[in-house]
Amino acid sequence: MGRYVAKRILLAIVSIIIVSAITFFVMELIPGGPFNKEKATDPAVQKVLEERYNLDKPIGTQYILYMKGVLHGDWGVSLKTGRDIWTDITSKFSISARLGGAAAILAIIAGIIFGSIAALTRNKWPDRLIVFLTTLGTAMPSFVLATLLLLVFCLKLKWLPVWSSSNQNYTLPIIALSVYPMAYITRLTKTSMLDSLNQDYIRTAKAKGVSGMKVIFLHALRNALIPVITYVGPMIAYILTGSMVVENIFTIGGLGTAFVTSITNRDYTTIMATTLFLAILMVIANLLTDIAYKLVDPRITFN
Repeated sequence: MGRYVAKRILLAIVSIIIVSAITFFVMELIPGGPFNKEKATDPAVQKVLEERYNLDKPIGTQYILYMKGVLHGDWGVSLKTGRDIWTDITSKFSISARLGGAAAILAIIAGIIFGSIAALTRNKWPDRLIVFLTTLGTAMPSFVLATLLLLVFCLKLKWLPVWSSSNQNYTLPIIALSVYPMAYITRLTKTSMLDSLNQDYIRTAKAKGVSGMKVIFLHALRNALIPVITYVGPMIAYILTGSMVVENIFTIGGLGTAFVTSITNRDYTTIMATTLFLAILMVIANLLTDIAYKLVDPRITFN
């Protein structure tokens, strides 16, 4: 297993380098720059700024210098605010992590429960109701759902404030972010559970007199969770990166909001740092997902 983990870490590093290179070079191809404003900047001042941030050097040299800085723990400073980027990322990510973590937990728990209920009540009204709701959930993008929730519960019913610094403000964003992955996990769990219930080892367990609850939760559900675990890693990355629009809709100052703002302002260093940070989170989530396979099913071997 150690050899497999080392191999995955090496592939993760290569993936991060590829993502950083694509982001850096594509970003440089976009017309305009971080110091371009409606009111023209003095050429002498702009020249000094470009020299300070290495923007006067060839693009390949800029990339090498930036990556060297990152490897030494220097994520740079914002070209717009002058603040340390790593400090900004960690402070804003704590907000996004709180929001995304709660949404992920809700999606996983509710998805497994609803999927199990649908499998155990196949072709009955609970199953049909769950299938209808999950189809609706997968068809509706999170930003559309977020807008509807804001319109209904904040503006029409006035049950929740449009903006607040309290935890109450996280209720609707968590729901908006969790509905799609919850619906997908529900469908995965149902399909896997139905497949597990038809396996020979389930019939053998029932023939030996094992209680129905033990058969469902100890044998069927445990094996049905493997496809769910496959989805959980990318799901976490999806929730963290997909929270950008939702954070803007609900005016939550998380990492997603900062990322969108940096793109609008052409803040190259912030764009690069945020992209690298999210890429690292994604590869770590996928690595932990693969390791979790072994914990759920000891029969799985790594090469």
